[in-house]
Amino acid sequence: MKYQFVNLLVFLALIACVDRDPNKNASGQDQLEVLELDHVLNPAEQKYNEVFYVPIYSDIYVDENNPNNLLSATLSIRNVSLTDTLYITKIDYYDTDGNLVRQFIDKSIALPEVGTVNYVIEREDVSGGAGANFIVEVSSSKNIAVPRIQAVMIGEYSNKGFSFIAEGTPIRPIE
Repeated sequence: MKYQFVNLLVFLALIACVDRDPNKNASGQDQLEVLELDHVLNPAEQKYNEVFYVPIYSDIYVDENNPNNLLSATLSIRNVSLTDTLYITKIDYYDTDGNLVRQFIDKSIALPEVGTVNYVIEREDVSGGAGANFIVEVSSSKNIAVPRIQAVMIGEYSNKGFSFIAEGTPIRPIE
């Protein structure tokens, strides 16, 4: 019995030391790469095309003693269609000055009916600055319901936690 307890403690200690990437699934694969298409979409076949601007707040002002309170941010893209696949053709991350920081996908991804994909910007990642944003391009072969694209920011200050949501705004149809 004593050895079982020691083994349990060692096991729990090892699990606690694992640095899990929030953007990987249970199999250790990047959740965006899992959805990648093995072919190129034909733009002429896409009836719905839209570009969304999604603001990300990497930090917010709290007070003069703590002017930069860092936040983690989750980009959430939700296909609200019950019948059709949503294709995501671009997820680009820009900094406060409008410079491209990172492209999150190389190939289009297919988001199934009522499916969701999330991507996390860690709290310590300050590459985007306070005015960071995503540009997300989506399309579908049918005229579907407008997808729900949001950013959820989470932070803490002193002994209080807080969170808020920023909605993605359609800025233009893809030409």
